[in-house]
Amino acid sequence: MPKLEFQQLLDAGVHFGHLKRKWNPAMAPYIFMERNGIHIIDLHKTAVKIDEAAAALKQIAKSGRKILFVATKKQAKEIIADKVGSVNMPYVVERWPGGMLTNFPTIRKAVKKMTSIDRMMNEPSWTSLSKREKLQIGRQRAKMEKTLGSIADLNRLPAAMFVVDVMKEHIAVKEAVRLNIPVFAMVDTNSDPRNVDYLIPANDDASKSIELVVGAMTDAIKDGLAERKVDKDNDAAAAKEKNAAKGAKKGEGRARVKARKEDAEPVEATDSNEATDATAENKE
Repeated sequence: MPKLEFQQLLDAGVHFGHLKRKWNPAMAPYIFMERNGIHIIDLHKTAVKIDEAAAALKQIAKSGRKILFVATKKQAKEIIADKVGSVNMPYVVERWPGGMLTNFPTIRKAVKKMTSIDRMMNEPSWTSLSKREKLQIGRQRAKMEKTLGSIADLNRLPAAMFVVDVMKEHIAVKEAVRLNIPVFAMVDTNSDPRNVDYLIPANDDASKSIELVVGAMTDAIKDGLAERKVDKDNDAAAAKEKNAAKGAKKGEGRARVKARKEDAEPVEATDSNEATDATAENKE
């Protein structure tokens, strides 16, 4: 997993914070200086935090668990859908459905309903419905797809959540905190980082900044998934080798038993013949 260079962060504008009057004092440790009334983020600390977050996400992906990405702000939607979709992780880029985590069973029911509509559309009975009914069901399906389509594969609560802009996604963060789900987030100078487990001090408004940081996270997830695949393949190969060795051992055991039987048979026959000859001599 290649590390982000200081210059890359600088070129993407990751260092630009908010106006000084909008700052959150809890972000003071990550602010380098103030320039023209705007806080400048310390990119050296950002780089360290990106590496920490990437390493943690890599391990989660390697363990086979899911990471939910949340970014409903306009400049982040396409980036999240593109990059996160490429690693098959769930994401929310439309309105956050309240209770999505704290009331997860209800969300799963809605996803199942969407799946049942899909099944119904492929059944012969679909053709017998009126045009109006088809239109209503189609609209309902499109609405559900918009909000739930990207989390259809999320069968259980995620192992972690990555958020772009904790202020905008405060409801999602609260739900994650309540359920003890680790929160990874891009945190700007106007935000409160205290509910974030892995914070990345960064500009969460510029699309280039978001793309760079999210790209680093998804690259780490790719590496984790690749390592998981290698481990699974190695385990499968080891199991196959073990079974083959067991089979060979059993074969050797059978061969030894067979050989002992074959060695024993001539001896028995010889003893029998000698006994017969001795009886004949005695009779004579």
